[in-house]
Amino acid sequence: MNKPLAITLGDPAGIGPEIIVKAFRDAPEFTAGCFVAGDLRALRRAAAVVLGPDGVSLPVALIDTVEETWLAPPGSIPLLQVSEPAQTELPPFGEVSPQAGKIAGDCVFWAARAALRGEIAAVVTAPLHKEALSAAGEPYALFPGHTELLQAEAAAHAGRTLDEVPVRMMLANDELRTVLVSIHLSLRDAIEKVSVDNILQTLRITHESVGAALQRPPRIGVAGLNPHAGEGGLFGREELEIIAPAVAAACAEGIDAQGPFAPDTIFMRARSTPERPGEFDVVIAMYHDQGLIPVKYLGVEQGVNVTLGLPFVRTSPDHGTAFDIAGKGLADPASLLAAIRMARQLSARPSVPGSQ
Repeated sequence: MNKPLAITLGDPAGIGPEIIVKAFRDAPEFTAGCFVAGDLRALRRAAAVVLGPDGVSLPVALIDTVEETWLAPPGSIPLLQVSEPAQTELPPFGEVSPQAGKIAGDCVFWAARAALRGEIAAVVTAPLHKEALSAAGEPYALFPGHTELLQAEAAAHAGRTLDEVPVRMMLANDELRTVLVSIHLSLRDAIEKVSVDNILQTLRITHESVGAALQRPPRIGVAGLNPHAGEGGLFGREELEIIAPAVAAACAEGIDAQGPFAPDTIFMRARSTPERPGEFDVVIAMYHDQGLIPVKYLGVEQGVNVTLGLPFVRTSPDHGTAFDIAGKGLADPASLLAAIRMARQLSARPSVPGSQ
């Protein structure tokens, strides 16, 4: 990459800063050319937790510009202070705090705008806490999470409405990819989002974005909404009246889509292992938990969250802030390293997935 990659701090009361420190310590070959968009005190506190009271073996190098990432001393963590330095003590580990929510939100706002200006190669976001983000008040409370915040920034930058910049969440590991029709909604509201237009839009975004990553048209399997994919209308008619017509419309556009298939078997059919390649490159899930449970069950430590449809690359670890172990030095950086690896792969493509 000829531009550095930004890693946002995440909630300073969670494990985000700790896994960042561990990633720089354990995998310098992955983190070369990366810098942290964050808060100096929070990262130094995490370094003290991970490395001991002094953190001498892995100092935090404060940089003033993105370009100075390349000039940071070897064996250090470059950090750009993008949140306003707090005048009070940092919030304790493991506690929901408006101050922590604001710090985490500031980092994401800054990284999104830097990516939209073309200053950085990609954004990797460490976990934030949705309750803390909401507690920070506006503008942070306007967004349920990373995905919605990044979509809003991309739309504002382009002078478009949110509807004109549709995004989707993909969770992926080495064995399975799944893309969600809806993201952070109650189950009742998510079912209302199962419409021909939303499913067709998801299929188009997936075809373009996953195809860009694979460098070929992806094979897309579509999950049903109801048990047994409705069993011919016995358990619901959404498959017959909504999902199947959306799949047919996508096929008419040249998209390789099949389904709807029973939700309790399609993920097993799509799973790719050394012994058996999957039938599909990616599965379209009708709602959040339907798609995320199978991927997370295969191993949270290797899962990566990718936002499809943005005009820049954004990836994230497949886990949350883990307040129960924050500040104890126990957090595993594997998913963050997987997110960094995927961000590098995607940003090296000829075009950014979803930017067309």
